Amino acid sequence: MPQGYNPTTTPATVSRRFSVAPMMDWTDRHCRVFLRQLSHHALLYTEMVTTGAILYGDTARFLRHSAAEYPLALQLGGSVPADLAACAKLAQEAGYNEVNLNVGCPSDRVQNNMIGACLMAHPQLVADCVKAMHDAVAIPVTVKHRIGINGRDSYAQLCDFVGTVRDAGCTSFTVHARIAILEGLSPKENREVPPLRYDVVAQLKQDFPELEIILNGGIKTLEDCQQHLHTFDGVMLGRESYHNPYLLAQVDQQLFGSTRAVMSRFEAMLSMRNYIASHLAEGGSMHHITRHMLGLAQGFNGARRFRQLLSVDIHKTDEPLALFDQAAQLLQGH
Repeated sequence: MPQGYNPTTTPATVSRRFSVAPMMDWTDRHCRVFLRQLSHHALLYTEMVTTGAILYGDTARFLRHSAAEYPLALQLGGSVPADLAACAKLAQEAGYNEVNLNVGCPSDRVQNNMIGACLMAHPQLVADCVKAMHDAVAIPVTVKHRIGINGRDSYAQLCDFVGTVRDAGCTSFTVHARIAILEGLSPKENREVPPLRYDVVAQLKQDFPELEIILNGGIKTLEDCQQHLHTFDGVMLGRESYHNPYLLAQVDQQLFGSTRAVMSRFEAMLSMRNYIASHLAEGGSMHHITRHMLGLAQGFNGARRFRQLLSVDIHKTDEPLALFDQAAQLLQGH
């Protein structure tokens, strides 16, 4: 576990110009270490972790990360202000650069615990949660939410939500530009069926110019990112950054003005070798890490063989690093 919060460096290091969305079962610590090889500046988010898991479960496991992942935000799921404040304190002590409250997840499982998108119907409760966390820590407290939920999807209601939460001390909102349908659609369908409404989020930025508004939803290319950055303060990519992670290799140069050379796919692969060797030495499985790297070969001949090596053959070998090296050779010259 890192040494913890450093007030002279931590808050200032958080840029939300480009971030990778929190994604359940995907953005675990191994995934984040891999993505960090590709971009030094992208803000990374953990999977959503519930307050109950942190306070009453294996706290160390749920907060575990390495300093190599910074800048890094912890996304929390919960709706009890005192519990969220306690978790925010633990996050700060563990070294996270930001705490984010999930007000966007539409799954039935979290709704039943008053977590996620259903909280958009309770702006004052979200404000109370934000204030409790804001009062407890010095690191930024942010909110990720939808533009509405079924039955509460007018622009006036969205402004009421944002205004109420702003008054509690939140200055940064990441907005998924779709409403969430809380009954009848799966979480996957909720990422695809409700139409994208970038115009609504643009109006929100116009009406709340003092707030940092980050756009999320349906963004697929760095060209899209550059276009949206004319309107919004930042962009957040989700699925595309996971299925096509090499997209991150040019983020620093194109969006942050870095002069560092763009890493090749082959170099990105090799940059993970020592990390994987350490994980194996601790008794871990290589698949825990390489499952997040399958998209590295997307888009050229050899991609299918690359994926087969790291997702099928990986379970049949006694020499995982030799197989890793074999897969890496397929990326040479790319």
